[in-house]
Amino acid sequence: MFHHIEIFKNADSVLAIETTRHGGVSDAPYASLNLGINTNDLPENIVQNRRLLFEQLGIETTQLAASLQVHDDKVLTTSHGGAFEGYDAIITNQSNVFVGVTVADCTPVLIYDAQNQAVAAIHAGWRGTVLQIVQKTLMAMQAQFGTQPQHCYAYVGTCIDACSFEVGHEVADQFADHFKTFDQTKQQYFVNLKAANAAQLEAFGIPKAHIQISEYDTVRHNEDYFSYRHENGDTGRMLVMIGLKQA
Repeated sequence: MFHHIEIFKNADSVLAIETTRHGGVSDAPYASLNLGINTNDLPENIVQNRRLLFEQLGIETTQLAASLQVHDDKVLTTSHGGAFEGYDAIITNQSNVFVGVTVADCTPVLIYDAQNQAVAAIHAGWRGTVLQIVQKTLMAMQAQFGTQPQHCYAYVGTCIDACSFEVGHEVADQFADHFKTFDQTKQQYFVNLKAANAAQLEAFGIPKAHIQISEYDTVRHNEDYFSYRHENGDTGRMLVMIGLKQA
């Protein structure tokens, strides 16, 4: 159903998870733990899937702060759970508020500021990556909470990997050369979203040893993760979430 994220394991106050596609009630093509409200799955299935997950986590669904994502660079600061719209990153320093993003190929990024006890959840598709949403989120955390890079830990989550993300010139041209390769046989580019987003974390000054990058690919590991591209747009969503548990 989900796994706890290793990079945050020594922080007792942090709950950080990434779900898989297993353990829910949804039927194909959303089988089975579809947590995305912006899909054509039955709404009651999504409600039940979220209930099942949150019962396992020991928290309430009302504690989740999530947004209808729009592939932009807007960052929301919140002090409470709720359903928002128009943001692709959410930050908080409030205990028992869990910020999360839903994904099915786009890159999820989680950040924990251990000094100031603040967290962020970021949805970085290729557009958000180009717009530097990770960097903008860190700048918002710095402005709001005093976040400094040496105190941060981050997770670049499961998404479409470099070997699977085939794009045309119109997308590839927006990425630096070291984030893309050109396949002569296919005459297509392949873009590394994980590396591009990790680079934004490092550019802010977060030590490389404080950054974990998922080894999984939503396309190659489609039996465990939803992939919008591999499943032709008709699929579910995973939830990637972080929050501070009350001491």
